[in-house]
Amino acid sequence: MVCFCFLVDQRRKVRRSKPVAGSCSRCGRGASVVDIITQTRFCYVPFYCKSWKAIMCTFCGAILKSYA
Repeated sequence: MVCFCFLVDQRRKVRRSKPVAGSCSRCGRGASVVDIITQTRFCYVPFYCKSWKAIMCTFCGAILKSYA
């Protein structure tokens, strides 16, 4: 009998943020441009890391637009 157990999680960490003119389309609060690092881990060992930019709401945390 073979049993496979996969534990994969993904964490996002905001490195920098800068306020931007405009507001969130969902809640109407302010938005900011952020640099985000996404780490995908398998059994608590990071095996993929990606850095990207996005426009994110400062109140509800919704990602309004992302850039590669």
